[in-house]
Amino acid sequence: MLASARQLEPLPSGHPCQGCEVRSLALCAVLESDHLARLKALGWTLKLPPGQTLFHEGDPATRVFTLTRGTLKLYKLLADGRRQVTGFLHPGDFLGISVDDEHAFSAEALEDCLLCWFPRNRFDDFVEEHAAMERELYRMAAHELAAAQRQFVLLGRKTAMERVASFLRSLARRSGSVDEQAALVRLPMSRSDVADYLGLTKETVSRVISALKRDRVIRLDALNAIQILDSGRLEQFAESVA
Repeated sequence: MLASARQLEPLPSGHPCQGCEVRSLALCAVLESDHLARLKALGWTLKLPPGQTLFHEGDPATRVFTLTRGTLKLYKLLADGRRQVTGFLHPGDFLGISVDDEHAFSAEALEDCLLCWFPRNRFDDFVEEHAAMERELYRMAAHELAAAQRQFVLLGRKTAMERVASFLRSLARRSGSVDEQAALVRLPMSRSDVADYLGLTKETVSRVISALKRDRVIRLDALNAIQILDSGRLEQFAESVA
């Protein structure tokens, strides 16, 4: 889910959400200060170390979460044992709402994560009393549908180069730096995670990243970060669907 930052008034001194680094990106950004404090009082915070699962596919969907730090991986296990990564969540993203009473996927921390979480029944009651939250949830659902449609195109029509370029572009946009040369993009996920998300093999992902590096479109800054050296060419690679 791609969050967009809002311009918000500073919170008063002593507010329980004062100092939150993702308030402008999160679902709760639509709330006024006093309503935000009421929501905060309904829940708790949770820390997850790398590799720990937040919930498993099939678990009862009794809690909802806002990710405030770190990165989560969402995935499903197929009947034959293969894994399909369905997405990555970043600070400000919201998860936990399910059509059924159980989670349709598993969520695992890729790095140290911090989340605000709320019991589902308390959260639902709060949303019923706050129309702004209900409208924002509707907007988020529409965005997720559009993102799913883009993923169908990516998996069904794009080449390996186009898939990897689209993925890197989306991470750059998520960081807010897609138009900047030499923008640093973090990659907390493994090459295998990226491959399972893009419907490729790990070797293919590594080969494409090497090709982008060789063509000076990107530069490997570290094992888990790249610099985009030529955002224009990356955009061309991402959009060159046959």
